[in-house]
Amino acid sequence: MKVGIVVFPGSNCDHDAWYAVSQNLHHEAEFVWHESGSLGHVDAIILPGGFSYGDYLRSGAIAKFSPVMAAVKRFAASGGPVLGICNGFQVLTEAGLLPGALVRNANLKFVCRAARLEVSSTASVFTHSADRGQILTLPVAHGEGCYVAADETLDRLEAEDRVVLRYRDNPNGSERDIAGILNKGRNVMGLMPHPERAADPLLGNTDGLVILGSLLSAEAALTHHLAASIT
Repeated sequence: MKVGIVVFPGSNCDHDAWYAVSQNLHHEAEFVWHESGSLGHVDAIILPGGFSYGDYLRSGAIAKFSPVMAAVKRFAASGGPVLGICNGFQVLTEAGLLPGALVRNANLKFVCRAARLEVSSTASVFTHSADRGQILTLPVAHGEGCYVAADETLDRLEAEDRVVLRYRDNPNGSERDIAGILNKGRNVMGLMPHPERAADPLLGNTDGLVILGSLLSAEAALTHHLAASIT
């Protein structure tokens, strides 16, 4: 697969994502500049972590107006897989590709540590290689990672099996311990933890490969179509 990694001014995890895809998983990866109106010929898109446009106004609030986001929306609407990590998750909610919002952590402090997560759904291209209930340890690093949404939205996410990851030790106060969610089409996922920072055996933790490897595996397209049939 060929993965496009969107680069905004202020992105700082773009090279981490590139390294995980190209060096750890041995797939092609290329950067896509925020001013581009086209994604080129890619099979998947990653919106990486960082501080797009300095996180002015709100995290992701300015990035949603970037020309590249119109292309990302078209790609997602056509069924293309889109993964938003940390700031990328914030951009996806601001752009309306995912419901809810990410707000200041409950303790009003930046949190940077390892977090234990439970895989809540395996019916997606991002988690089909995992087992339901599997525990992953991934690093988190954010100041605005508290996921909030209206009760009816939270109920719908749970009823439609669109909560894919939950915190076992909630570091930010996210409602219902939500760490990652899917769109209705199940081809767009946002999560606050960083799988690309837990993808290299030299770092002692490869739990992130469960997510990135699922996305990049040859069976991902078939799994997506099967998963979509349950919605």
